[in-house]
Amino acid sequence: MLDHYRMFADYNRWANRLLYAAAAELSEAEYREDKGAFFGPLHATFNHILAADRIWMKRFTGQGEAPTRLDAILHEDLTALTAARMAEDERIIAWVDSLDEERLNAHFTYSPLTMPGKITQRVAPTLAHFFNHQTHHRGQAHATLTALGRPSLTLDLAFFLRAEGEKWAA
Repeated sequence: MLDHYRMFADYNRWANRLLYAAAAELSEAEYREDKGAFFGPLHATFNHILAADRIWMKRFTGQGEAPTRLDAILHEDLTALTAARMAEDERIIAWVDSLDEERLNAHFTYSPLTMPGKITQRVAPTLAHFFNHQTHHRGQAHATLTALGRPSLTLDLAFFLRAEGEKWAA
């Protein structure tokens, strides 16, 4: 099971690099144009994904900064946001690599931002949600890019496995 999550951490970094590279080719106006994604423009969508990742990583590890809003704008420009994204992806990979089966199956407790109270869950299914959430919003970012007339990106896990995930596909 650990290799499953390690693969998703590696895939996450790969997919984010593709999306951010595509976004870097946009004009500033295109990057900030709202094409109907849940958080609006790529700028807000990318910030949301980073904000949510930091919230979850703080819950999982007890370390790092975590915004108090899901729509927090952590970085105003794409260059700083890209650097923060890449650093967070490396942090995620390092943390997932540090897990063992006992920790993966342990319970943890956190307080949701959107409702009062505390939730206790096992790490493993919550980590699955963590990676699924990223994929969900990357899909919205992809839809925004295509709505802006940009070529469709191939972000499927199968393509990652063929391109850079040989150690996971073997």
